[in-house]
Amino acid sequence: MVIPAEADRARRLVSDAPALPAGATKDGTAGRILAAALVLFAEQGFSGASIRDVAAAAGVRSATLYAHHPSKEHLLAEIATVGHEEHHRTLRASLLESGPGAADQLAHLVRAHVRFHADYSMLAMVANTEMHALAAPLAAPALALRRQSESMFEDVIQRGIDQGSFDVPHPWVTMAAVAGMGLRVANWFRPGFELDADQVAAVHAELALRMVGATNER
Repeated sequence: MVIPAEADRARRLVSDAPALPAGATKDGTAGRILAAALVLFAEQGFSGASIRDVAAAAGVRSATLYAHHPSKEHLLAEIATVGHEEHHRTLRASLLESGPGAADQLAHLVRAHVRFHADYSMLAMVANTEMHALAAPLAAPALALRRQSESMFEDVIQRGIDQGSFDVPHPWVTMAAVAGMGLRVANWFRPGFELDADQVAAVHAELALRMVGATNER
């Protein structure tokens, strides 16, 4: 079994790959700035990385950075929105590929949720844990997407309850528990683990179905 080394476990996350979705990748200076900010915010936290740090990592002057983003907060807001957009898109696509049963739909959602957090661990880390630093107007687009994504999980869980295939003590708390265990994948998963990302996603889907007491209708 391959597990993160002690030094890695002391970090905020073990991945060092600043992956961004293809549609969000920018060319030239703007792309370098966004990638540099992503790495620094993931490794040091939003408050621990200065605008000068980001500019230096991107190989530009602070004045050049400000030409692309009015403030460090605007950089974080863009990263958070990009992350939540990709996560929401991934979840929607997974539902379209699923069958009519709530168990199959939940399994698809969980697998997509976990794959996102494995494939874009830095992005997920920043988007999920640093948004508290944003003023409400800047956080609003990402938070709206987050609520829509949560609603997909809630709707499927409620559908399973209505169909008699799920048995849970509280729908919203169950949704939070199922989604929460997927969030943590961004902190510990990296290539070289004994399971690949698809296998980790499949394990989480099975755990989620056990949590909701799903019948074998998939």
